[in-house]
Amino acid sequence: MSAKHEEDGVWLYCSNSAIRRAARQLGQLYEDAMGDTGLKGTQFSLMSQIAYSDGPTLKTLAEAMVMDLSALGHTLKPLIRDGLVELEPDEKDKRVKRVRLTAQGVAKQREMTARWQVAQDRFDATFGKEKSQELRRVMSLISSPEFARTFSKGDEDQASKA
Repeated sequence: MSAKHEEDGVWLYCSNSAIRRAARQLGQLYEDAMGDTGLKGTQFSLMSQIAYSDGPTLKTLAEAMVMDLSALGHTLKPLIRDGLVELEPDEKDKRVKRVRLTAQGVAKQREMTARWQVAQDRFDATFGKEKSQELRRVMSLISSPEFARTFSKGDEDQASKA
């Protein structure tokens, strides 16, 4: 099987490359729709996950965002600096840190949600609402720990056959 599969001059054989190209394009389009909020799409996504999770630990937030703790810390730094996010010790285990939006962070996340909704509506209108829902389900599956375990197990299966 040839690895050269092109359409309009774009190599389409690799799922990873296709997803990364799409993610970069969507990231740019959504950030444009966010306008001059001063935050990037990744920061909005992180703030939304914090709001949705209601004070997650750093570890659970990193897992939900499919990030390592170092990358999460790097992304959180400017949000903490700007007073949008705070770290608090867990009530039961002071060694564990919980992430919360500040009052200012809640207000900023709500402001950005309204702008995000415009981008989301544009995506649904362009791509099709049902296809958009299916795409989100597929991407959720691909980003799940179960998918990662199954994918990695495939590496083990290939190694044992070698």
